[in-house]
Amino acid sequence: MKKLFLSLASLCLVFSVYSCRETTEKAKDAAGEAANKVEETVDQAADKAGDMAEDAKEAGQDLMDDAKEAGEEAVDAAKEAGEEAVDAAKEAGENAVDAAKEKAGNMMDKAKQKIGDNN
Repeated sequence: MKKLFLSLASLCLVFSVYSCRETTEKAKDAAGEAANKVEETVDQAADKAGDMAEDAKEAGQDLMDDAKEAGEEAVDAAKEAGEEAVDAAKEAGENAVDAAKEKAGNMMDKAKQKIGDNN
């Protein structure tokens, strides 16, 4: 009976050692898989960061292009407004000269009339 218990105990010990080895191997495999997953995740994150940087660069370039275009439009509008102001000033000046000529002519006519009336 004693031998039976000892045999049974040794058999249990063998199964226990075998089970521990199997658990250790499973743990090593799981650790390797976890390391691979972490490496994969880091690679994916680096790829995403690169994509985001490229997108940001493109958005910055688009913004610069839009700002340049808006600046060019503002310059064109200012140039056109300046030309219109010059034309309006020229026309106003011409009108003022014409009005002054007319007034001077009228004054000359009145002066001639007075001189003629005095003779």
